Amino acid sequence: MRAVILEGYGGPERLRTAQLPDPRPGPGQILVRAAASAVNPVDLEVRSGSAAANVSASFPMILGWDLSGEVVETGPGVSRFAVGDRVIAMSAQMATGVGTHAELVALDEAIAAHAPRGVSLRGAAALPLAGLTAAQALAVLDPSPGQTLLVTGAVGAVGGYAVQLATARGIEVVAYVRPQDTALAHELGAKQVATDGASLPTAACDLLLETAGVPEAISAVRDGGRAVSIVPSAKPEPERGIEVRMSFVEQDGAGLADLARLVEQGVLTLRVAEVFDYERAPEAHRRMAAGGTRGKLLVTP
Repeated sequence: MRAVILEGYGGPERLRTAQLPDPRPGPGQILVRAAASAVNPVDLEVRSGSAAANVSASFPMILGWDLSGEVVETGPGVSRFAVGDRVIAMSAQMATGVGTHAELVALDEAIAAHAPRGVSLRGAAALPLAGLTAAQALAVLDPSPGQTLLVTGAVGAVGGYAVQLATARGIEVVAYVRPQDTALAHELGAKQVATDGASLPTAACDLLLETAGVPEAISAVRDGGRAVSIVPSAKPEPERGIEVRMSFVEQDGAGLADLARLVEQGVLTLRVAEVFDYERAPEAHRRMAAGGTRGKLLVTP
């Protein structure tokens, strides 16, 4: 099979396309022929070596967490999927060593879900990591209908899903975005938009979901409110009785199935910014590092 491999820590130039032996599914596993995977910030951290202490894989290493594709083989004991099924999955590559930037990926069936109907299989790769990150962070916050939630980075991959998920649950969202993203934030469901610190409501929001490394946004949370961050390097400091917690994404096939249903119902919109073939994977990493994308960067065989 063809795969994008990382030969050693460093810049995007350390990525190249190579031929590797085809994997085989073990007990409880499915073998997926990839339609697409996505580049995420965590891939840049692993590639550069900044996350080396937490990486279990060795070189040559296959990066990638998101996957969409078709089941081509099942291992012993598989019960949820059959050959020909369209699936999506999130593999925690940094911890498991199983990356998704490959033509064939063997995964435990427990971390996969049927791909949402009514959208392209390739585009479905935009859902797993960002969608699960948003859904699990909101579960930590445990918002109630009628509460006000501030989402930083509200038009990014995670923030955009969080805005849509919260809005669907009757939560009033305040989006913290760049001025040029005001219209998109409203389109995703935000009721209010703040574009700088001066326009943030002071101590007026019940909750904060911090996805963009803006810890000072805690100033918008009321006394005794709650905040959750997905950015370990910029966790807000607790103040005024505000509870501050972290949320780290976990593999979850059942959670992915719930998100896929929300895509089918039109609650969640899949956003793809650009598609790169495997040979252009270094370019995709450079594009991710440049920032400012308003959709997922996909890589395809």
